[in-house]
Amino acid sequence: MIAFHWEWDPVVVTPLAVSFLLYGIGLTGLWRRAGFGRAVAPWQAGCFLAGWLTLVAAVVSPLHEYGEHLFLAHMIEHELLMAVAAPLLAVSRPLGTFLHAFPRAFRHSLIAAAGAGPVQWLWRALTRPTIATLLHAVAIWVWHIPVLLDGTLQSEMLHRAQHFCFLVTALFFWWAILRRPRRDYGLGALHVFITMIHTGLLGALLTLAPHDAYPLQTQDAPLFGLTPLEDQQLAGLFMWVPGGAIYLCCGLALLWAWLCRRGAQTPGNGWLAVSDRNAPRHDALSADA
Repeated sequence: MIAFHWEWDPVVVTPLAVSFLLYGIGLTGLWRRAGFGRAVAPWQAGCFLAGWLTLVAAVVSPLHEYGEHLFLAHMIEHELLMAVAAPLLAVSRPLGTFLHAFPRAFRHSLIAAAGAGPVQWLWRALTRPTIATLLHAVAIWVWHIPVLLDGTLQSEMLHRAQHFCFLVTALFFWWAILRRPRRDYGLGALHVFITMIHTGLLGALLTLAPHDAYPLQTQDAPLFGLTPLEDQQLAGLFMWVPGGAIYLCCGLALLWAWLCRRGAQTPGNGWLAVSDRNAPRHDALSADA
């Protein structure tokens, strides 16, 4: 019988704890100076908390250990990282809040370093929707190559690298989509739908495959009343359907916002009056810097 416990790996827990502490200090300072709900809206703080808790559920809770023995649990873990935690963290726009956890002089030094030419060039490149979508797609497909995915069960370092790639590329992907002006949300919806299609294709391949492609990942499936092939099929089905539904809903929401903005620019469509002036002005690196 397998006993499942919370994961207290310092390499995982320490960044989570530090990020939560920095955000809390920065948010408290901002709201103390500007007033509650100003500079950072309560819904943004709520999104950060929800995203952070989702990360904890994915990589610290017993789900992580389940994922080492059951492919379905491993897939749920990955979807929580990429399709739930990442968009919540991206839409919370936490960078400015993190900066306000540091003393003013050090904060300005960080902003100056971030404004350097090479850093700006790299940041703009990584947050272009096309590049971010491509990098995220490459990460998803490469890490589902059987020898690599099975290898994550044999090497903790490889497993950490997998989760790091999934989360970071997902953060760049969602940041590139959600941080653009509302007039570009139609393009953002297109990239979300493209991601839904290729992840759905990967899920379908896992679901409909006639043979088990991940012998190490699925070897403990009988302990849960499943055959190895059934475990792989359920994992693929989870990526295909629930995972695809998340991308579909996000894409439709972006498309709706884009259509509403276009409608608001047309005379006589007052009931669709949605404009960018109502959007929060919390800049990534400059909130009351």
